[in-house]
Amino acid sequence: MKLLRVGTAGAETPALLDAEGVLRDLSGLVPDIDGALLADDAALGRIRRAADGGELPALDAAGLRIGPPVGRIGKIVCIGLNYHDHARETGAEPPAEPVIFFKAADTVVGPNDTVLVPRRSTKTDWEVELAVVIGRTARYVESAEEALAHVAGYAVAHDVSEREFQIERGGTWDKGKNCETFNPLGPWLVTADDVPDPQKLSLKLWVNGELKQDGTTAEQIFPVGEVVRYVSQFMTLYPGDVINTGTPAGVAMGRPEPKPYLRGGDVVELEIEGLGRQRQEFKDA
Repeated sequence: MKLLRVGTAGAETPALLDAEGVLRDLSGLVPDIDGALLADDAALGRIRRAADGGELPALDAAGLRIGPPVGRIGKIVCIGLNYHDHARETGAEPPAEPVIFFKAADTVVGPNDTVLVPRRSTKTDWEVELAVVIGRTARYVESAEEALAHVAGYAVAHDVSEREFQIERGGTWDKGKNCETFNPLGPWLVTADDVPDPQKLSLKLWVNGELKQDGTTAEQIFPVGEVVRYVSQFMTLYPGDVINTGTPAGVAMGRPEPKPYLRGGDVVELEIEGLGRQRQEFKDA
């Protein structure tokens, strides 16, 4: 299933995109798409039956904003340097264990919302990423195979990053990762049963129409199941939590000087195979 949330920011309603590309209203069945729903197999079953039975009313999609596909996100765990080709382009050694950092939930915006270039930014960068959304509480999960059973679904994430704030200003990466609007998410949450193998997905990103990233999740150093297993050894993952699993090669930081960092007026488009497409215009804060 392709689950999404539509409407004005902060007042989104739940919806479903059916197999014919028609937007269907879920508000008569569930209050929202959030951790509570993703942990409720009975509620998800009702949605599937209603969709299969043609019982869901259509929504007029014209001019309707698409919001983040998950509401009330608890935490966003991010994995750095998780692609072999990205590690090579940045001159970094592939890590022996996953590199973990965090993004605040309030960085999340809709997939087509405006992204703000921070004041005094000179190195705002792009990163297309596969987002994993948790559906079952994960605590000390023993194997990567078992970990995949804790995944509710997958989405496109844009891990926007300010490299000077992240790398050159001291401390941890947080300053360059948590600027306002720095995590567009969506358009859809595609349930795990419709993603047979998360390690066989292509990822692409364009800046002003020019292809910059063209990768595959097969390049991940730590696959999705291992990432979920590993993270669960250090913190409890709850339904509705999100893991951004890293980016492939092609970021601005990895390119020759002068590096083509983002400026106000730039347009970034990104997509992951089967998970939909995003488009953001960047604007100076």
